[in-house]
Amino acid sequence: MVERIGFFGLGAMGKGMALNLQTKGFQLNGFDIAPEPVAILVQQGAVASASIIELVENSDIVVTMLPDSPEVEAVVLGEGGVLANGRGGMLLLDMSTVDPDATDLLAAKLNQAGIDVVDAPVGRLEQHANYGESLFMVGASDEDFTRVRPLLEAMGTTIHHCGAVGSGMRTKLVNNYLAIVSCQINAEVLTLATRLSLDLQTTLDVIHGTTATNGQLKINYATKLLTGDIEPGFAIDLAHKDLTLIVNAANQVRVPLPIAAAARESVSLARSTSFHNKDFAALLDHWYERAGVKAPRL
Repeated sequence: MVERIGFFGLGAMGKGMALNLQTKGFQLNGFDIAPEPVAILVQQGAVASASIIELVENSDIVVTMLPDSPEVEAVVLGEGGVLANGRGGMLLLDMSTVDPDATDLLAAKLNQAGIDVVDAPVGRLEQHANYGESLFMVGASDEDFTRVRPLLEAMGTTIHHCGAVGSGMRTKLVNNYLAIVSCQINAEVLTLATRLSLDLQTTLDVIHGTTATNGQLKINYATKLLTGDIEPGFAIDLAHKDLTLIVNAANQVRVPLPIAAAARESVSLARSTSFHNKDFAALLDHWYERAGVKAPRL
């Protein structure tokens, strides 16, 4: 039986993922509050659903890619959502980055209705989503992981089964802790280098030749920010949201994260400016602006 896929959340990441599903042979229904990405999917042969209810009624697997926990809970647990309109045997594949407690809650409620849940938050950036090169951190039973794996393989190149439901989301928070804090440190380091009148390229060559280097500086900065592109693959607003989730999750298990807490407050400063909806690597431009120096470009 060919499973019908419903995809809700066609934003910067979701649009590319849904397009990869559609162009790689899946039977797709799409819905979003913005009509433009839905129209693009329809041009590729997908069906447009007029509401979440219609999407759920015409899907065997519902995929969500949404900004935060409240949006996911509304779509899944609200009157017009998955729980109220779904049926036994369905599966929810949530690829959003949300509070792990929200994932646990959704799984508990949907499982009572015979609906399975998989959490598969996404690593990498918008360009990877567009090219079908995303990384997925999956929380699922073995059976459900087998069921969703063909979808994930159509959308990505790297899939990690992290454990039971909820483990994918918790792995994502650990990963994003390092990624976001790395961007904050990089911003401070390169601002300092400029204030010390150091040549940017020489400084980068030195850093990349030692253990001081990091993936954000080597990849995201080199291919995006330092070329002048600060449009979001992952916005500063979302980085702040994730740091909040990280700090809250750590507090619940009594793990002190003073660096994460400090980074969140630092990102709050950038979030209060016009950089809030720019890529999180643009923390560098924010810090250059605060230091009164020109943002560097290679």
